[in-house]
Amino acid sequence: MTNIMQILPELEGDEMVFVSNLVKDMPDQQVQQFAVMYRTRRKDPQTILILSLLGFIGIAGIHRFILDQVGMGLLYLFTGGICLIGTIIDVVNYRRLAFEYNHKQAMQMSLLVKNMG
Repeated sequence: MTNIMQILPELEGDEMVFVSNLVKDMPDQQVQQFAVMYRTRRKDPQTILILSLLGFIGIAGIHRFILDQVGMGLLYLFTGGICLIGTIIDVVNYRRLAFEYNHKQAMQMSLLVKNMG
């Protein structure tokens, strides 16, 4: 079995554990396909943090658009990050926001790879 840490070294903590468990029963070729597809869809937590911080200079909600949460993105955009309170909460919880998005993408990619093979 391929070591997922060698294929996707950018993964950390809970995300690494989750992805490792997700691909543990896949053959090496499917793991490689999964890694390529997942890497293109995955959002880096640091990117989410930087985009969240834009809310403090008047561009609130961009990170929510990137995370496919268009409704929340519009709400943040028109309310100033819900008067900055939502922006502050998102800055504190940026890793969780990224993990939730990446979790969903990993599940979709694993199903797609399994159905292809």
